[in-house]
Amino acid sequence: MSTEVKLGTRHALRVLRPGPFRRYIIGSAISDTGTWMQVMAQGWVMATLTTSALMLGLVNLCAGLPMLALTMLGGSAADKFDKRKILLITQYVQIGIAVSIGLLLWSGKIAIWQIFIFAAILGISNSFEMPTLNALVPELVKREEIQSAISLDRTVFHGSRMVGFSLSGMLISAFGMASAFFANSLSFIALIIALFTIPPRARGTAEEEERRASGIKEGFRYVAEDKPSLAMIGLIAATTVFIFPIITVMMPLYVRLVLGLGADRLGFLMGASAVGSVVGAIFLISIPRGKRVPIMMMNVCIVACAIFSLSRAPSFYLATALLIFNSLGLAMNFGLANTIVQERAPDYLRGRVSAVFMLSFVGLMPVAGLGITGLSDLIGMRTALAIAAGCYALIALIVLGRVRRQCAQPAVAEAHEAEAPPPVAAAV
Repeated sequence: MSTEVKLGTRHALRVLRPGPFRRYIIGSAISDTGTWMQVMAQGWVMATLTTSALMLGLVNLCAGLPMLALTMLGGSAADKFDKRKILLITQYVQIGIAVSIGLLLWSGKIAIWQIFIFAAILGISNSFEMPTLNALVPELVKREEIQSAISLDRTVFHGSRMVGFSLSGMLISAFGMASAFFANSLSFIALIIALFTIPPRARGTAEEEERRASGIKEGFRYVAEDKPSLAMIGLIAATTVFIFPIITVMMPLYVRLVLGLGADRLGFLMGASAVGSVVGAIFLISIPRGKRVPIMMMNVCIVACAIFSLSRAPSFYLATALLIFNSLGLAMNFGLANTIVQERAPDYLRGRVSAVFMLSFVGLMPVAGLGITGLSDLIGMRTALAIAAGCYALIALIVLGRVRRQCAQPAVAEAHEAEAPPPVAAAV
């Protein structure tokens, strides 16, 4: 086992050689930190404006509906056009959102309806940004390095969450809620600089370019015919419906109403939970193909037990420990599912396949955000958490059990394209 980990670590470090991926990952680390600061701050703003979990879910609905409608369009655009330009536009839009909310908070004129509007604008931006980013990372490395690149990308994503939540809590306590939004607006500059340094994708053959423009339906058709990819999307869908609303929507109210604590403790709690995500993302490096699904099934059990125990957690410290285990399992499963989908997807379809994959997360979030939050208002937060844990475990284990053998085998795209380095990775 020790040899396996060492080999995986060396393999991961190779993707950090000087080049476009390293520049991207540095810019992403800074930008993601600011994004998580705003996520935590916005949750706290809403918790000060309302005590209803359903209202927090409505913010999620406002962001999710545009993503449900436009994510496939964003994936199709990522296949057809320059990914750098798409991402630059989304960064500019998100800077405007952060500055606008910060100014409203600074002037004391913030209202819930304004949060709803900005959430909808952010949803439109994310519907293009998320599938484009998801498809860009594999293009920055060789095909055999995709798992390592995704692992490091997820490590940075979750590591920045740990830093961002903690910084946000401290900024809010020291300078007020507006400071976190202003800090986020500045953090986008790092990723913008990185994007300007990444070379454009070289044009492929006429046949490949024709396939890239073949339409949205091709992404759905591929996923429907590839059972392992479809199963990974089903797993993320179950996670989105039953688990993510608890972590991303309800946690501010859980801290305030169940634990009776303030913004600084929320920041610490969410930051500490990111420790598990970082560890889980790092573990992705050394997991061989044949052990992926068994480990994912184990992670499902860890997440379900953590959420059920969280429903009974009597203290802040126990809740922190449970969130660490929960985030470890979620990070590993999300990263492994993404790795399986990205490895199996043909290059010309990656944007659209990424969009279908992201739909299982962002597309269901509007419904999920209302479902668990509404149930919480009806029967109590602790009972709702327990029910969510049981439903998640049952569905996720069934989905994974059906494709255990197939996920251990290479896909046709891997066999045919493994020898060809991606255009961007070659243009250093």
